[in-house]
Amino acid sequence: MDLLQIFVLAVLQGLTEFLPVSSSAHLILVPIITGWQDQGLAFDVAVHVGTLSAVVIYFRTTLKRLIADYFQSIQQRKVVGDSNLAWAVLFGTIPVGLAGLLLGDVIETHLRSPTVIATTTIIFGLLLGWADWYGKQQRAEQTLKWQDVLIIGIAQAVALIPG
Repeated sequence: MDLLQIFVLAVLQGLTEFLPVSSSAHLILVPIITGWQDQGLAFDVAVHVGTLSAVVIYFRTTLKRLIADYFQSIQQRKVVGDSNLAWAVLFGTIPVGLAGLLLGDVIETHLRSPTVIATTTIIFGLLLGWADWYGKQQRAEQTLKWQDVLIIGIAQAVALIPG
């Protein structure tokens, strides 16, 4: 992989991560369209970590507060500030973490094809449209219930499928 391919894919990842499109699908489709060799899942994870690093730096003040509230809630054994949100993020990460660990090889070998991407793009697009049409328009993080956190975690696990 040359520097141009690395640059193009890294910029593509950074731009598409925050749009309602699959950044992972773009990382797979662009090499197919351009005739580049598939860079593999390890590279995809690396550019996702780069995007995550940028987000962590941007939200560092908020993250410091969440982490402090989280540890205070453990120490005081009660809700402190935004500790509920910190706990929700922690528990919501468990399903996607487990899915990534257990299904990493399946994702790498069987789910990186244009057919899978096209199919999941249609399915996920319909689901997003349905959620936008029928979902509540206004909701605060403080109103999250554990069932909501579990659903979000499962949705993140499903989002490991490109598309």
